[in-house]
Amino acid sequence: MELRHLRYFVTLAKELHFGRAANALHISQPPLSMQIRDLEKEVGVELFSRTKRSVSLTQAGGAFLHEAKNILSRVDHAKTVAVQAARGEVGNLVIGFISVADYNLLPSVLREFRREYPLVSLNLREATTDIQVVDLINGVIDVGFILPPIYSASIETRAVLKEPLIIALPEKHLLAKSGKKVSIKNLIDVPFIMTPRQHAPGLYDDILLLCNRYGFAPAIAQEAIQMQTIVSLVSAEMGVALIPKSIENLKRPGVVYKEIVEPSPMSEIHIAWNTSNDSPAARLFMEIVKEFGRITE
Repeated sequence: MELRHLRYFVTLAKELHFGRAANALHISQPPLSMQIRDLEKEVGVELFSRTKRSVSLTQAGGAFLHEAKNILSRVDHAKTVAVQAARGEVGNLVIGFISVADYNLLPSVLREFRREYPLVSLNLREATTDIQVVDLINGVIDVGFILPPIYSASIETRAVLKEPLIIALPEKHLLAKSGKKVSIKNLIDVPFIMTPRQHAPGLYDDILLLCNRYGFAPAIAQEAIQMQTIVSLVSAEMGVALIPKSIENLKRPGVVYKEIVEPSPMSEIHIAWNTSNDSPAARLFMEIVKEFGRITE
């Protein structure tokens, strides 16, 4: 039994006239009659009652019609899903992200992507850059929001956000009571809270270079992996932190954010993907990211 047999049968069941059904199917009447007889022979029962004046469904034909329509509907649906999958409009997408991205463009990107492609299932995994690189290489995630630089021939990245560093200060610190901006020179001998270098070497080195430019090395008192943890430690008066500007969206009691007087290095977030990953959904996602990216100087 072939799908064309079912389509011929459903059309004849609708028209209940061999001539009209043949016209609707763009075939001549004799081949239609032969195909219906072949179908009845394969099924083993008569599906139509025929007289010289009329054609009608038998009881078996009525039952068969219901199932035939369901089968054809499922086939049509399968074709639609296949086309959508090829375009990336259905399926699964696994996204890695660093905590910083959660305070800038990630929410907007996710909201827009869900609106545009509601049939794509999103799986979000928060992880540091070094872990995401391994996951991208192993195919665990499709795309990742990371901090550069990345040293892997199989991974490509594109900057999607650039922003200056700012200072997070305990609310009771003397510098917190100063003006809108604080000089980096005032942080000499002040305890710093930083991300371990292996998790964010670019950000770590930028902070060291900035401090060295003004004659000192940061006195690292505590290290923490996640930005929200760093801000919590600032709130606990464990030290100060240089953080990307968007983290000021994290409102934490006991913390004051200040701009830096001196020119600040630009903290970057990149979207990263494995060059061997041909996921259509990933390509659509990166197009949305490109629209929402903010490259500011």
